[in-house]
Amino acid sequence: MSFILLLAFLFFVGSLTGWVLELFYRRFVSQKKWVNPGFLSGPYLPIYGFGLVLLYLIASVEPYIDFDHPILEKLVLFGLMMLGMTIVEYIAGIMCLKYFKLRLWDYTDRWGNIQGVICPLYSFLWSVLGAIYYFLIHPHILRSLEWLSRNLAFSFFIGFFYGVFLMDLFHSTRVVLAIKKFANQQQLVLHYEEIKDRIGRYKESRLIRAGFIFRMWMDNPFSRFLKDSYETTKDAITDLTDGLKESFQSAGFTSKSTSSDPSSSPKSENDKNIVKR
Repeated sequence: MSFILLLAFLFFVGSLTGWVLELFYRRFVSQKKWVNPGFLSGPYLPIYGFGLVLLYLIASVEPYIDFDHPILEKLVLFGLMMLGMTIVEYIAGIMCLKYFKLRLWDYTDRWGNIQGVICPLYSFLWSVLGAIYYFLIHPHILRSLEWLSRNLAFSFFIGFFYGVFLMDLFHSTRVVLAIKKFANQQQLVLHYEEIKDRIGRYKESRLIRAGFIFRMWMDNPFSRFLKDSYETTKDAITDLTDGLKESFQSAGFTSKSTSSDPSSSPKSENDKNIVKR
């Protein structure tokens, strides 16, 4: 089987599985509500896709880790997985923070954090996740790859996934660029989860149904759906901008009084007499 197809399959599985993990983590642990994680609309998180590819590649070098004790070998392997996943998390977080002016996650309240993007606690959790992957998932991944090599027709579904994924990526990138433009104008760094929450409340207040990227069977064409979603999101950002400007004005930027306008000043007694004559 082609090495590219192998990596594409791992990215496909990792993105979907990571989205499910984040969905339930935010529902029952962090935010206590159902939240679509990430900046894409569909059920996938690219960072987990890259993470699964990295974990597979690191696990593949296990035969080259040669120590006298097998436990020490496993500890080194899990340490490499922790380091690799932390690097992926840092690169993704810094790119969004520096280029898009967006903070997709925030560890600023965690001990030892670096720029609020990585911290020791979540690096340790990455090592735990790496151990879980090695003992519980990696054997199934190997069997899945063997099955895929005997059923290459399944690659059609992988291609379909990437087609939808690329359309979603294009649409979501346009939205993020609109947010970046606003952030540059206001010299702000925005929290993407807060923006999504406000946009969600904006849609609910106007009885706008939030669409999902897999809504293929609908009255309007899919391209029209993407365009309408983008316009709706842009309107929400405009409303958010107006609200921030009003907040800035009420905080100290008062408008000039209109009392100096001659048309608004009360008429004198002489003017009244002139009018009577």
